[in-house]
Amino acid sequence: MTKYPIEVELRIDWSEQDLYGHVNNTTYFKYIQASRLVYLEKIGLSKAYMRKNIGPILAATSCQFKKQMFFPGNIKVCSGVNFIKNSSFGIHHLIKNQEGEIVAEADDIIVTFDFIKNEKVNCPIEVREKIELIENQKF
Repeated sequence: MTKYPIEVELRIDWSEQDLYGHVNNTTYFKYIQASRLVYLEKIGLSKAYMRKNIGPILAATSCQFKKQMFFPGNIKVCSGVNFIKNSSFGIHHLIKNQEGEIVAEADDIIVTFDFIKNEKVNCPIEVREKIELIENQKF
């Protein structure tokens, strides 16, 4: 994947450091979540939940740590969808430090879920179309 249509800039907070003086590994997931939520809002899954009680569930997430990060600093999380299946899709993330170096790569699997029926459902066509528009490709 070379294109990341979502870019979220965040500031590293002093409280995100661990005993060793670098950004704690759990904080990376907070950064990933911030970008994921921007993406989900952009494709309309938040609105689908309000209208039809169909929304996203995070089925899996993983992160590969490449470099340490330190306070103070800023980061950028770049995100894009790398696959769509019937009821799920994947979001790939790059976390870059203020020098533009990749400090982590992460992957999420999102499942579209009907919260009334308590079961997964096919990704709504309008959501799939918005992803394809944002990503400028057909899946």
